[in-house]
Amino acid sequence: MVPLGDRAGSAAGEPGAASIEAYLALLQREIAASDAGPPLATIYFGGGTPSLLDPAQLLALIEALERRFGIAAGAEITLELDPASFSRQRLAAYLRAGVNRVSLGGQNFDDQVLASLGRRHRRQDLIEAASWLAQAQAQGELRSWSLDLIQALPGQQLEHWRSQLLQATALQPPHLSIYDLTIEPGTVFARRLERGQLQLPDGDLAADLMELTQALLSGAGYGHYEISNYALPGHASRHNRVYWSGAGWWGFGMGATAAPWGVRQARPRTRELYGRWLAAQPQSASSELHQRRQGMPFDERLLVGLRRREGVQLPRLLAEAGLEPARLEELAQLLEPFTAQGLLLVEGSRWRLSDPEGLALSNAVLRPLLAWWDGLVQRSSAAAPPPPAASPAAGQG
Repeated sequence: MVPLGDRAGSAAGEPGAASIEAYLALLQREIAASDAGPPLATIYFGGGTPSLLDPAQLLALIEALERRFGIAAGAEITLELDPASFSRQRLAAYLRAGVNRVSLGGQNFDDQVLASLGRRHRRQDLIEAASWLAQAQAQGELRSWSLDLIQALPGQQLEHWRSQLLQATALQPPHLSIYDLTIEPGTVFARRLERGQLQLPDGDLAADLMELTQALLSGAGYGHYEISNYALPGHASRHNRVYWSGAGWWGFGMGATAAPWGVRQARPRTRELYGRWLAAQPQSASSELHQRRQGMPFDERLLVGLRRREGVQLPRLLAEAGLEPARLEELAQLLEPFTAQGLLLVEGSRWRLSDPEGLALSNAVLRPLLAWWDGLVQRSSAAAPPPPAASPAAGQG
């Protein structure tokens, strides 16, 4: 994944050509300094507005990744696009550079809602951009594409959301990502929420919205393969499935998080701090991570595993985390209220959230799980023997 900032277009205050070139130089340096790994099966350009890059700049990044890692035959290469940030000609150039999947940040079809979200595009821009993607797919130039929508917006009701979903499915995107609105600290939404001026859907309405989403998209032929993701047969995002399986991944650029050997490492979110961070990295940083390779922590593997439709093999997860089998019964008792309600299904060794009720209320199930894990870690730390007293090194005394 290659995050490229958090602004789009060329309005005042947004990065200009010199700023982008300076950032790309840092990004190229980080990629070149990374330990080599197996050929990449997926590449995802996102986490901001990568369409700020011209196609030649994007191609240079793909070539840098190929030099360092190699790119597997048939790799999925996804580019996030904002409907207001590209033309049909620019799309064609991105496809020639190697992009074969696009994630289109539509968010909503209502012009007033788009304005309230601070989006530059409008409904007609979204429809036009989607038509270009559909045509490119029909002509065999694009393998697949996804449309992002935001549900549970302030003041949103079921009928408004039904209209959004019907407009989305009319465009026939092979993949849909449906996200709840995230209120980031320091934003206009956060300040309005603090002042009591933001009416977000309550838990019951949020669950009803997700149930409507599942029913309508299922009826249109989409499979619900992860909490936020739906796909027509053969169009599930390979990148999403790898990420949510708990497997390791490489990440480069501002704000990116990497975990190639199971050890997480986050990058700063500003270019200045990112440059300082990069300069401070020892030449052997990645090698050191490789040498102390470890699996993703139990709580994270459980969290990401339960986001997926297939859930997790919990006994195996406990064994791989070095936890005794008795913990399985302990967890079963803790979660019994959720299994009684049908939110959590136990099918042999597989534990999974029901669809749509369990997935809609996933946080309610995950909170006690994470609290249980935190308590277990704290008890283990308290019971651990103190470290041995330091002894003088040779030649001291």
